Amino acid sequence: MKTKAPKIDLETLKRGHWSTEEAGNVELIADFVQKLMNDHDFDAVLDRYRNGSYVQHNRNIPDGIDGLVGLLRDFTKRFPDYSYDVRRIIADGDQVVFHSHATLKRNHRGNDRKGLNITDIWTIRNGEIVEHWDSLQALDGFMRFYSLMTGGNIRNTNGVF
Repeated sequence: MKTKAPKIDLETLKRGHWSTEEAGNVELIADFVQKLMNDHDFDAVLDRYRNGSYVQHNRNIPDGIDGLVGLLRDFTKRFPDYSYDVRRIIADGDQVVFHSHATLKRNHRGNDRKGLNITDIWTIRNGEIVEHWDSLQALDGFMRFYSLMTGGNIRNTNGVF
């Protein structure tokens, strides 16, 4: 039986203290992440979120939404069951933080000894995602090896901070 990729449950993750702007920014990022990381609907991501001002601070990902989509399109060819389970959301003005568990295999979903612990930070301005940072922690031997083998390719010059 095919297991569906996780859906971001905003009802559970939302916080009552978020301003209207923060709640809107969280909804925007949740839609972006769901389409990109779980549904792998790359055409929808490009149609909705492509802009000329997206700055990528993960040195291993090419700049721009096109670069991100290109990398993930290739990655999901190798790992079609890749998914991103959002566990915590923090909103602060124009910034949104997702703390998530990413896995490569369906049977690893929910197993916090497999995959990656990821913290992503986005900046949103005027309804557009304009900047992204992340921090990844490999949770198993395969992911540590994969990170070691692919972590040295610098694909943008924006710096990590």
